[in-house]
Parts: sequence; C-alpha cells; structure tokens
Amino acid sequence: MTNGFSILPDFPPEVLAVKGSGTIDAEAYETVLRPEVEHRLRRHAHIRLLYILDETFEGFTAGAAMSDARLGMSHLHDFSRIAVVTDAGWVAKSVHLFAPLIKAPVRTFPLAKRGAAKAWISEPDASAEAQADPPMGDSFPI
Repeated sequence: MTNGFSILPDFPPEVLAVKGSGTIDAEAYETVLRPEVEHRLRRHAHIRLLYILDETFEGFTAGAAMSDARLGMSHLHDFSRIAVVTDAGWVAKSVHLFAPLIKAPVRTFPLAKRGAAKAWISEPDASAEAQADPPMGDSFPI
C-alpha cells in the first residue's frame, strides 16, 4: 500500500487533483501537496482542489494534521472551489465544520460519487472566466 499523496493527471491546469492513500503524514504535505499548491498559485490567481481520500485511506498523523492546518490557513483565500471525496465520515464532518472559514464553495462527495466530484471541480464558472489570469511570459496582447 502506498502512503501519502499522489497528483492525478488529466485535469485543467488550474485544478489540483490529489489522491491520499494509507496513512498520510506531515512529509506528504510538505514534499507533495504544499509545493504543488504553491507551483500552481504562481500561474493562477486561484486554483481548484480535488482532494480524494481513496479506499486505502487509514488516517492522518498528528504532524499531518498540523501541516494541513498550516497549509489551509496560509492559502485560505487562494482556492476558487474545493471538492473532498471520502467515505471517512469524520473527514466529511470536519470539512463541513471548517467550510464557513473558506471563501470558496466546498463540497464533499462519497467515493461512489467521485465522477460527480470530478465534473463539479472541472465545470466552467462564469465568475472565474471573468477573472481569468493574464497570459504568462514576456508578452501581453493589447
């Protein structure tokens, strides 16, 4: 069994799709999730997060809980949409508890509905389109 996070491919660049497996520790946050969040935020004003805790998910270490809190607080307003996919009821309840602190829409989905979560996190958002990021690089079309 793999422990930690893996980044899922085949999503739009502003969508960070991550899968958590086994027991997730602080190192997973600091070496995988945090660098990927910061990498995407250098290219986009806001990003979307699809956070899937798969069937093998067993829990978080105390260090992971602290890293999660630090990551969340340091990027509180950097997400435009968050989907958490899990069958762990305590995780879904925790998400609902903290969702009011987050400016972005937050939804939870059971693992059986991960397709709906992927569709929701990727669907166009008219307000996001109006706030599209400028092109990257040295040129800016006039």
